[in-house]
Amino acid sequence: MPARENGHDEPVIRDNRKIDPETGQVRETTAEQPSTETPPAPSPDGELAAQLAERTADLQRLQAEYVNYRRRVERDRAAVREQAVAGALTELLPVLDDIGRARDHGELTGGFAKVAESLEAAVMKLGLSAFGQRGEPFDPTVHEALMHSYSADVTEPTAIEVLQPGYRMGDRVLRPARVAVAEPAEPEDVPTASNGEAQSEEDR
Repeated sequence: MPARENGHDEPVIRDNRKIDPETGQVRETTAEQPSTETPPAPSPDGELAAQLAERTADLQRLQAEYVNYRRRVERDRAAVREQAVAGALTELLPVLDDIGRARDHGELTGGFAKVAESLEAAVMKLGLSAFGQRGEPFDPTVHEALMHSYSADVTEPTAIEVLQPGYRMGDRVLRPARVAVAEPAEPEDVPTASNGEAQSEEDR
């Protein structure tokens, strides 16, 4: 039923027009009442997106850890293989020395020569290489001096003879080259000025 005011039964009529029909002025509006509507619940799509981002980050972290693990395993495996090959090649060095001596004496002939060539080719495929040349500067990191002398023909410590070649596998030295080393000869004593003057006076 319509509201009653002042004890009368007449209905109350409220003018809600924004413009006063008598003055033509815009009426002041009262402040709107705060909304009593319940705010919308969080969207389930946002929660799913957050969970998906978290799971993706976890998977990326696990993948990175797995990649690092595989790299460590491969690096360790390569190191073990290199150590094993280096050990086997070191055991073969005396055989290679015998082959070299036989070749120097002209005894490397026939079937023995073919076997020697096959062995040398096999060890070269494994990365073995010989080094050490006569006349190269002496380097204590790759040379082992077995003999020592002085010579006027050199200006620095020099390997004047290779007694036994050195061998390396890649950058790894398996055995240094064993050499005879010569150092520059010390200069002879130069006559002093006083001795020269004394000699000239005797000549007179």
